[in-house]
Amino acid sequence: MWRRMVSMPPSRRSRRVTDFLVAHFNLVRGLHILSVIAFMAGMLYLPRLFVYHTQAEPGSRMDETFKVMERRLLRGIINPASIATALFGVGLILADAQMRGWSFLLEPWMATKLVALVGLYGFHGFLSASRKKFEKGQNTRPEKFWRMVNEIPFVLAIVIVVSVTTKFLNH
Repeated sequence: MWRRMVSMPPSRRSRRVTDFLVAHFNLVRGLHILSVIAFMAGMLYLPRLFVYHTQAEPGSRMDETFKVMERRLLRGIINPASIATALFGVGLILADAQMRGWSFLLEPWMATKLVALVGLYGFHGFLSASRKKFEKGQNTRPEKFWRMVNEIPFVLAIVIVVSVTTKFLNH
């Protein structure tokens, strides 16, 4: 089957992919939700680890333990889950576009969701860079900062979920 798809012209191949996505929409949506859960769990936990890491004595056994925990959380859970979330999300967009056209991307609820997603993935990048600073012993941010930013992923999740579930200002 794979050889048959590769030998097809791109337009026909992309049509088969979108047909598959439409036919399996609920499966793709379920996998998207599961990957979002894993992504959000990690995004909420990593700043909490940073809170405790700021309390560890540099070079101590606890400092080294936090470095390992943070690296494994980011590389083993957050990064793969963020990629899966994005891929399944794009699959849902492609399926939706085939079922009802591309105009839904211009609806206020979808624009709000996409802006919040940019913020969430930007925060992911910030956390990744911060983990590297912790690993090098170069963190300059206090415990209170990490306690406050720990709420950012949840606030963005509220915006995303409310946008999608209410489809506010939808015409």
